[in-house]
Amino acid sequence: MSNEDIVWMSGHEMAAAIRGKELSPTEAVTAVLDQQEKVEPHINAFVTLTGEQALEQAKAAEERIARGEDVGPLHGVPITVKDLTATAGVRTTFGGSAFRDHVPEHDDIAWARLKGAGAILIGKTTTPLFGMLGITDSDLTGRTSTPWAAPTHTSGGSSGGAAASVACGVAPFAWGSDGGGSIRVPAACCGVVGFKATPNLIPGGESPFETSAVVGPLTRNVRDAALLLDVTAGPHPTLPLSAPLPAESFESATLDASVAGLRIAFSPDFGSAEIDREVLAVVEAAVRVLESAGGARVEQVEMSVPDPIEYFHNVYAPGVAMAMEMPTPAGRLGDLPLHPAVLRMAEKGQGMSAIEYHMVQQMTRGEILRSFLTVLGEYDLLVTPTMPVTAFPHPGEEAGNTHVNGKPVGDPMLDFHRMTESPTHAMLPAISVNCGFTKEGLPVGLQIIGRLREDSAVLAAAAAFEGLTDWSSRRPPIA
Repeated sequence: MSNEDIVWMSGHEMAAAIRGKELSPTEAVTAVLDQQEKVEPHINAFVTLTGEQALEQAKAAEERIARGEDVGPLHGVPITVKDLTATAGVRTTFGGSAFRDHVPEHDDIAWARLKGAGAILIGKTTTPLFGMLGITDSDLTGRTSTPWAAPTHTSGGSSGGAAASVACGVAPFAWGSDGGGSIRVPAACCGVVGFKATPNLIPGGESPFETSAVVGPLTRNVRDAALLLDVTAGPHPTLPLSAPLPAESFESATLDASVAGLRIAFSPDFGSAEIDREVLAVVEAAVRVLESAGGARVEQVEMSVPDPIEYFHNVYAPGVAMAMEMPTPAGRLGDLPLHPAVLRMAEKGQGMSAIEYHMVQQMTRGEILRSFLTVLGEYDLLVTPTMPVTAFPHPGEEAGNTHVNGKPVGDPMLDFHRMTESPTHAMLPAISVNCGFTKEGLPVGLQIIGRLREDSAVLAAAAAFEGLTDWSSRRPPIA
């Protein structure tokens, strides 16, 4: 089996081949490390490479198979992990030079479960500092690019390194995080699958009461995302809001999946977003596939969602302002060189009152939820563009695209997250899948949103769409 054959295997196929002794973990790890060396100059997706350690672990994994031991579902399969997730003994920089030497002593819960299932870490992928940007740009690693236009266009963020690496065949699995689109936006920019689960279905980071931000998978196909969900989902004693698991596995929901007979709502813009004309045309074509080939009943709906950009500012800016006081190994965070867009957010947060923040959390967030409940009370699923635009040229200080259809956007840093922010704060499961390409050759994301805790339904619909098209099999030119 050639290296090229290995790096483009799906994760579930690779796991099966390793268990069946058709492929050794050493061969798998060696192939993806060779691929990483080939594509890294174009995408800049890694902050730390753990190649030597990975090869040692691969050898140990082979010995376990040779002894006939029971092994986990991901045994010997390479994976990358976003550099916001703590990995014991492997440096975790949180995307900033101030933490370049930080090595955690403990694993985050989800990573411990992935590692316990046999996955082998080959490296930590790039992210902006603390994931505070929608592009992947930091003072430690610089800019990460989408492989579809490398090195000129952004990979999105903040899981940009994860999305770019998996798109290029550098491991079939990548692990990221999403607090408003940070898995789905880079998935759309890089033409891969990015799944944001119902909050607390997968144990996440430090806060036991988090109801928006999640950790989750980026993969090249939906079944692989479901497999990672099976490994990582489930209650944990330190997280009182842990979500219950369904009776059947998430992976099983993706097998022989169909949308036939489903009622699917289509909102092109949530009632306020300006969507690039070519992006909209690609998404509308995908919607027609769901209906004509898939057998779903699709209807366009009118929605009125509170402005997601205003909401983002009001709900996150106080936290950014508070973070400015954080001590780091290099001094107070606010005294260090930070991206201008982050400083603008901090300034906004410093001017907000506690009453304003409380009103946003209680009132505006309730309005967001009700706008989705109204639609999902009548329809099984809701589909939208993942982004108003495709991957755009690296933006520098603006931190985002400045125009859509020739019209200036109000806030470049956030406008391209317009379609992913609102379902996040309604606590709904959502996935981005590649649904086609623009004339420029850039991928377009289709976002599928489900009801609270109906993650399996979202995965099934995405798998059904994937089976009706060949978009998931396309490979970036540099790969």
